[in-house]
Amino acid sequence: MTPREPRFDQAAKEMSSDYPAALPEVITSYLKAHQARDLDAAIERYTDDASVTDEGRTYNGPDEIRAWLSRSASEFSYTIEMTGSTRLGEDRYDVTHHLEGNFPGGKVDLHFRFTMRDGKIARLVIEE
Repeated sequence: MTPREPRFDQAAKEMSSDYPAALPEVITSYLKAHQARDLDAAIERYTDDASVTDEGRTYNGPDEIRAWLSRSASEFSYTIEMTGSTRLGEDRYDVTHHLEGNFPGGKVDLHFRFTMRDGKIARLVIEE
């Protein structure tokens, strides 16, 4: 049996009305570690078979995710502010962030879409 890919394009009426949603501690501690560029703390929040999709590219497992985190932490300087969160289902959350920095365009609003499993992050999709 293959797990279904989570759908993040649900209509607003199908999503939880919690705003902002109470986020699991593993997500809030991951976001703090990500922002602090603490790679070890960030990696600990993922399952062993986790995947991250960012800018259309998917990174699988701790080694690829660590390399992605390291590269994204050093590529640009930016500020990040959480602007909201929504619970999309039992184990899925959408956390919105506003970024400003020296990357192309200088400003962007991103969705960090988390899928949880066994108390850890199993999948993260980052997109506009």
